[in-house]
Amino acid sequence: MSNLDLAAIGNCAVAALIDCDGRIVWWCMPRLDGDPVFCNLLAGNADWGFADVDLADRVECKRSYLRNTAMLETLLTDQSGAQVRITDFAPRFRNHRRTFRPIMLIRRIEPVSGRARIRLRIRPRFDYGATEPRHTLGSNHIRYIGNDSSMRVTTDAPVSYIENETLFVLDQPINLIFSQDESFESPVAHTARDFAERTNEFWLEWVRDLAIPFEWQDAVIRAAITLKLCEYEETGAIVAALTTSLPEHANSGRNWDYRFCWLRDTFFVVHALNRLGATKTMEDYLGYIASVTVSEPAMQLKPVYGIIPGKPLTESIVPALVGYRGMGPVRVGNQAAEQVQNDVYGSVILAAAQMFFDTRLPRPGDEALFTQLEKLGDVAARVALEPDAGIWEFRGRARVHTHSAAMCWAGIARLAKIATHLGLAERATHWKGEAARTRKAILDQAWDEKSNTFVESFGGTDIDASLLLLQEVGFLAADDPRFTGTLATIERKLRNGRQIFRYDAPDDFGKPATSFTVCTFWYIDALVAAGRRDEAREWFEETLSWRNPLGLLSEDLDPNTGEQWGNFPQTYAMVGLINSAMRLSKSWEEAFWRVS
Repeated sequence: MSNLDLAAIGNCAVAALIDCDGRIVWWCMPRLDGDPVFCNLLAGNADWGFADVDLADRVECKRSYLRNTAMLETLLTDQSGAQVRITDFAPRFRNHRRTFRPIMLIRRIEPVSGRARIRLRIRPRFDYGATEPRHTLGSNHIRYIGNDSSMRVTTDAPVSYIENETLFVLDQPINLIFSQDESFESPVAHTARDFAERTNEFWLEWVRDLAIPFEWQDAVIRAAITLKLCEYEETGAIVAALTTSLPEHANSGRNWDYRFCWLRDTFFVVHALNRLGATKTMEDYLGYIASVTVSEPAMQLKPVYGIIPGKPLTESIVPALVGYRGMGPVRVGNQAAEQVQNDVYGSVILAAAQMFFDTRLPRPGDEALFTQLEKLGDVAARVALEPDAGIWEFRGRARVHTHSAAMCWAGIARLAKIATHLGLAERATHWKGEAARTRKAILDQAWDEKSNTFVESFGGTDIDASLLLLQEVGFLAADDPRFTGTLATIERKLRNGRQIFRYDAPDDFGKPATSFTVCTFWYIDALVAAGRRDEAREWFEETLSWRNPLGLLSEDLDPNTGEQWGNFPQTYAMVGLINSAMRLSKSWEEAFWRVS
């Protein structure tokens, strides 16, 4: 049975997922949101859509990342003790003062001991599983040809062995280079080895420049690398996850395409990148957000955009893929792009504010950028108290959601701070007034005096986990009785063991059966802010234990088994891990330098 015990590799142009048997089960070309030529993850029991190394009489498989890299090493052992090592990576390194990140995966296969017998199986599909490619052979490559696309595998292994999936003895290292249909003139073995060494060096240098906490360093480094893999560096977009249509729980129908960029994530992603000191990635991401904003002249922002702004995200169901464990449907595109989600205005302003206060950035925010953000502020002030689909993207209803209103308030309030920073006293006064008006409306209409809690929408009685963010964005102090009352209500209604659900009321698909991973991190952060640090540490340690063996987290968790569900790996979850670790960790001075 398939599960999310998967490893992610990539180079910020493409990314792939590899399962616990060393099988490549997911790889989209030519971009993160492209056609999955390896789509076995969503093919049910189909025996296609993958590439693997089939070791005869295999008894064991062990995997690990090469330290502080996005390169995966898999060690296969047969019953005689013969071993084979597979190293998988997507090339990424500096070359001629530019970053080289080709549409390419490289698989190096080396004998370690004994006389292992292997079979190389490469079975791509095109058009989301609908097209079985024909193939042609060259002296050192195989071309897999679809209707409108193709893939080339260049190799120093016997091509006829690959074509016929012949069992052979691995007595010397061999290499497979998966790429688009472009000729490859360089020596295969030399190129694969050179690319591996340089890619390893890149990741080690990238990690070396990170700011990390004293505690939980390995977890934070793996989360940071995974966050980087979710970046489409050409435009600076960071996708919500590398996959589509992994259900939020078994047979739920909650299957969405997450290979896009949600504006609601911007504040949290920028916060994490800032804490990590990953300023170049943060700057690229802010550049993407700026491009999205200027693409909407009327400043009517959509909740979600493609990694190339302007690319339509029309949602459709593809029939050839039956879905994860046969739990379809498989969706391409996302209808959320058609929704109204008013929180996005505040999220974008909060993210962009970094440019005015972070002197590390080479292009600081100026009055021109502030003028652009004021246009978003005008919209935020207008829509803050209007119905929308909310952060959870309800498809069948619209309400005035407290989170959306609070995020609009946060963006407006931040404009006042930016104006003060720029010495624009009149504009600061204006935005302070707008913020005060919006805040009063939220306090009047979203506070339930009888239940001693904020509610998820004006005049309602339900609650949701986004209320935990009221202290995060500065709407309430953590020791405000109204926030502590809300926190207590969330603990009573949304807590299941040591996991936090998004909400407990039925939605378009019934009641959620799994927790939303980032909500648990929001709760941990709220505990820290409320002074319950020891309790927060216990929650955080347990949440770390739910990561898969490679240290990755998905969107959702089963509260009874801890099994991961939902799209994978999820940016929100990895960002939540980073932010919580930074808040909770002992300082370097406290834990290391100070002698007691």
